[in-house]
Amino acid sequence: MSKTILITGGARSGKSVIAETMTLGFGKTATYIATADSSDAEMTARIAAHKSRRKAQWTTVEAPLDLAGSLRNTEGKGPRLVDCLTLWLSNLMLSGHDWQAAGRDLAARLPRQSDPVVIVTNEVGGGIVPDNPLAREFRDAAGLLNQWIAEVADEVYLAVAGLPLKVK
Repeated sequence: MSKTILITGGARSGKSVIAETMTLGFGKTATYIATADSSDAEMTARIAAHKSRRKAQWTTVEAPLDLAGSLRNTEGKGPRLVDCLTLWLSNLMLSGHDWQAAGRDLAARLPRQSDPVVIVTNEVGGGIVPDNPLAREFRDAAGLLNQWIAEVADEVYLAVAGLPLKVK
């Protein structure tokens, strides 16, 4: 059963927990495609907190850059959770990859998946305009990428205070 669900929201809005619950609603086991890169102690602690929540029903695949390859390699193995799209975007931008090509490829690939894919992303456009060019470029890129994925998603949710609000 092919289905793509996008869950967006602000920091600490409950996106990941909502996504984990939705993903396991498709099967008893699932694959967690993690895009975070433990580049410092704070990020390492965040990754550890996420991992501690997940029990034996989860298989973790680390994909800081090759999200498309991870989806291809996990196809046919049950539902997948991608956490998170904005970290993947950040990794692509900071490593000099063509984020637009990668994002369009992802948007084209999602409707062709045979297993469900739940994607977590951050809503970054609700705050003040960043004061530096890189932050503005990231904010704009995240907004576009979120729109591309929302367009092909079957369902879109906004997480607010740990609650999912269905948008699409």
